[in-house]
Amino acid sequence: MDRSGSHVAETAFKSLARHVQDTEAYTIIEETLKMICKVIVVNPLDLMCNCYGSHVLRSLLCLCKGVPLDSPEFHGAKGSKVLAEWLNLKVSHLDGNDSQHLQQGFPSLLKFLVSGMMNCTKEDMKTLQVDQYSSLVLQTALKLLAGNDQELLHIIPVLLGCNKENLAEGKFIDMIIAGETVESMKEPAFSHLMEVILEVAPESLYNNMLTKLLKNSLFELSSHPCGNFVVQALISHARTKDQMELIWEELGLKFADLLGMGRSGVIASLIAACQRLQTHEYKCCEALATAVGSKNETSKFIVPRILFLDSYFSYDDKSSWSWPGGAKMHVMGSLILQAIFKFQSEWIQPYILSVTSMDAEHVLEAAQDARGARVIEAFLASDASTKQKRRLVVKLRGHFGELAMNLSGSFTVERCFNAGNLSLREAIASELLAVRTELSKTKQGPHLLRTLDIDRYATKPDQWRSKQASKQSAYNEFFVAFGSSESKSTKSNKLLYNASMDTSEHEELNIKKDIDGSLISTSVVDDTSSEKKGRKKRKRDVASEDAVGSNRAIEKAVKNFLSSSTPDKKRHNASNQRLKI
Repeated sequence: MDRSGSHVAETAFKSLARHVQDTEAYTIIEETLKMICKVIVVNPLDLMCNCYGSHVLRSLLCLCKGVPLDSPEFHGAKGSKVLAEWLNLKVSHLDGNDSQHLQQGFPSLLKFLVSGMMNCTKEDMKTLQVDQYSSLVLQTALKLLAGNDQELLHIIPVLLGCNKENLAEGKFIDMIIAGETVESMKEPAFSHLMEVILEVAPESLYNNMLTKLLKNSLFELSSHPCGNFVVQALISHARTKDQMELIWEELGLKFADLLGMGRSGVIASLIAACQRLQTHEYKCCEALATAVGSKNETSKFIVPRILFLDSYFSYDDKSSWSWPGGAKMHVMGSLILQAIFKFQSEWIQPYILSVTSMDAEHVLEAAQDARGARVIEAFLASDASTKQKRRLVVKLRGHFGELAMNLSGSFTVERCFNAGNLSLREAIASELLAVRTELSKTKQGPHLLRTLDIDRYATKPDQWRSKQASKQSAYNEFFVAFGSSESKSTKSNKLLYNASMDTSEHEELNIKKDIDGSLISTSVVDDTSSEKKGRKKRKRDVASEDAVGSNRAIEKAVKNFLSSSTPDKKRHNASNQRLKI
């Protein structure tokens, strides 16, 4: 617990960690750690609540588990990874405790240390709940025990203040202290602890917390600066449609209130959970549109208002609000719109109408802002019609070279290129050609120039046009025969942009790559062979050459499509694909 001594203790743990894999040293290290743990569990309270002791104790817990001692995610840090997981953008980093980074640990010592700390501090749990440093220790212990339901079913009720009698009767939640516990969730330390509890809790315990502890308190907590993060965690880790139904009953009609209070994270979590569990999807889209407008207004204002959430909701006369030029776009507003554009086009028509109705200068400003650019890319990757997408792309005409010079803008340019017809693609290519020298010196430039085949456009524009036409023709022919994810979603009216939809898009992208790759490789082989062999130039009909390339591309794409369509492969893809961040 000494400022300098704590560094000595942590260095000692790091030294031991380097020798854990040594089988001869393992027993000696285990005995050493066992003696340390025995000393700690006698009186862990002071150590847990001490600034330096807390950090040392967290390092000891990590050593017992076999994870890196300096891992920020196990030291209580909550960064962009957690937000990505809450919004379906990333698989939970606690699934299996990131097994690729695990080394040999001491599981029995971890259990002994955690249970010892819990048993010795039961009477002081109220203090531990709201203390910054003890909360960090408890968060680390819970994260390291993720997946160990038996231990968690014993520890979590104790953390929530459940007494021995209730535990003996199998009651996880003590209804007498429920109100007091909910009030404690408004404290920063306990708020962070509750987020982790909801993340790692076994399903039966999660359901108990929702129905007996948090029910009828969700809006109250959502309104609080700290408590709203507990609600976000609750929503993001809902397991079933029935659980989401209970949550929706309390928050479904509160979109406008929550956005007005600056609680956009709760709304984003609701939308993401509805996507993941395939429930209340249309209601989500409708509730959000209603929250940022009125029935008397047109849909064109929806997207701009969400892009500038804080600006809009802080404006006194909302009916006269206008685009705040030069202002930064709202991070959570951008994430909400990205999620919205992953729904079926039938449910998001007001949003599609709004984004395609934006003025050209506003579209350009959005594309120049990293947050706005992500929204444009999400729209161009959505289930909207090709005609609607091109209506937006043409508004950026004359600015593609400027956008390509920016790292985030380069992704937007590539999306626009893929969404455009031949004339739009040529317009983009000509603009990039004008800045090719400067663009090639940037980090993203070489990739973009290569992907859009700008060198060929510069030297052989007719061949470039023919290649682009062949690519599109091959792609169209393939999906005439096998269908696209877009047509399937329209026919079934069920397809969601969750893990399975991401798999469809992933396969579709691979097909495009196969077609593009086959056409490019055909051209390269032909060009190289003619140069190497020194044969006299043969006159070839470009159209017929491209037709051959197109057929080869279709054959390859069909082969890959059929080989990847086995039931096992589909199951594997569906279980491993997640939404891109």
